[in-house]
Amino acid sequence: MSKLSDSEWQVLTALWDSGGASLGALVEALRPATGWSRNTVLTYLTRMEKKGLVSIDKGSYPHIYRAALDRETCRARERQNFLDRVYHGSAGDLVAAFLKESPISAEERARLKALLDDMEV
Repeated sequence: MSKLSDSEWQVLTALWDSGGASLGALVEALRPATGWSRNTVLTYLTRMEKKGLVSIDKGSYPHIYRAALDRETCRARERQNFLDRVYHGSAGDLVAAFLKESPISAEERARLKALLDDMEV
């Protein structure tokens, strides 16, 4: 799966939050944040179905649109894409960069240490 666009994330988020929706309901859910018309939402849904991101229940009327992948699967793929693209796959470099830029509390440090100890790094 390639990197999701911001627009694809918005559509998928609306689908995850609703558990599936008709085109009309999805347009209404997306309109406040995006201003998209019915045709724009339908175009995204059609393209996203071709990419395997959205499934369409054409046996119901109106059709029901659902995310074809769960939220955590998409998050994991996006994290991996980012890690590969920006840090050449080095999770250690990513964590080090975050820790240098944003100090963490003693509690967070203890949780991170415990996680690393559990991983036997």
